[in-house]
Amino acid sequence: MTAAIEAVPKDLRPGAQALSFQSMRWWGRAVALRKCLARKAPPSQADALLCTALALSWQDELAPYPVHTLVNQAVEAARRHKDMRAQAPFINACLRRFLREREALLAQTEADITAQWSHPAWWVKRLQTDHPQKWQDILQAAQSAAPMTLRVNAQHHSVQAYLQALEAQGISAKAVGDVGVQLTKAVPVQQLPGFLEGHASVQDAAAQLAAPLLLKGLQKSDQALRLLDACAAPGGKTGHLMECDPTAQVLALDVDPVRCERIQQNLDRLKVRAEIIAAGERIQQNLDRLKVRAEIIAADAADTADWWDGQSFDGILLDAPCTASGIGRRHPDVRWLRRETDVPQLAAIQAKLLRALWPLVKPGGRLLYCTCSVFKAEGETQIQTFVQHNTDALILPSPGHLTPSGATSDTSLRDNGMGEHDGFYYALLEKRST
Repeated sequence: MTAAIEAVPKDLRPGAQALSFQSMRWWGRAVALRKCLARKAPPSQADALLCTALALSWQDELAPYPVHTLVNQAVEAARRHKDMRAQAPFINACLRRFLREREALLAQTEADITAQWSHPAWWVKRLQTDHPQKWQDILQAAQSAAPMTLRVNAQHHSVQAYLQALEAQGISAKAVGDVGVQLTKAVPVQQLPGFLEGHASVQDAAAQLAAPLLLKGLQKSDQALRLLDACAAPGGKTGHLMECDPTAQVLALDVDPVRCERIQQNLDRLKVRAEIIAAGERIQQNLDRLKVRAEIIAADAADTADWWDGQSFDGILLDAPCTASGIGRRHPDVRWLRRETDVPQLAAIQAKLLRALWPLVKPGGRLLYCTCSVFKAEGETQIQTFVQHNTDALILPSPGHLTPSGATSDTSLRDNGMGEHDGFYYALLEKRST
């Protein structure tokens, strides 16, 4: 949905995103209502319009406009669309019946688990198994919009200094975590003081834990730390690594060349000297020649023969591909895009990446494994299986599963004031010296 919304004209984009995201949050309820109104689904475009109207209007207090206005405008939209004009009377009949019989129709959907929680049934059942005490909180958190959280670049400002700069612009915010700022109300990034100069970056509070977790305790020598960000796009964690350690040399990988350009753009804004190089070029030769702090390569991190120069890393950050089940507030369409079979398939990719990258960690070095998932197959179970098969891997104190929350529930993080945050999993592994 993010890509689709980016294609909308700029002046319409905020409204399109607000309506689309709200529709996705209540899509389960809307589809259940449509099944009550019409057993056979109409053509796909008409079905999408009808379900969107139902998702926006099923509850008065959630409706962005008066319900009668939503119904009238949905019917008018169908009449004006050449591919839906013939379906306009059908849409009108369904929505008028919905207005007349709303309470009775809603009562018919209550037994439907997908309608009740507005998530696929398999998703709800997996959360019930993985988080028997918190599954309802996780599902409810996904139904509200996420706050806009910034990471202050400590090379430019302290958090307090940046809060003062925000206040001077009339932007209300509060400090969260070590270098985070949570805005009371989201604003376009162009309105943020010093954004184009790299003074702050948009990054969720849970994601801001990654760089400090990896770097804290890494043994330094006369040589700069050699770090790998294995699945780096769009570059937020890469930039944070270099803000935390300005002397580090970082290699950022991503399998998608277009997403590698996003990494470059982010690092350019942070004034980090970085360059995209071909996977076949020798990494160290480029570091010596260009004196860059970051290199970006479009390559599959699991295929190390394509990009690795044979020199081990002090630290590896593996933010592995996952279901994104922890960021439902920010991407409410993900729950409808995923299939139950995606979980084991993605877990297999995560295991492959761990196997491929662990040999690249030098003895005494560390690998930080993380996913923006609340499913244990992509977190706790994945890491427990890995350490059982790799006796040189020691799990250091780690946050583990962070569930989406307005206040951190994990005991190891209770006092750090993270504020609201997404769902995440973190495991910090140290390679025992032989």
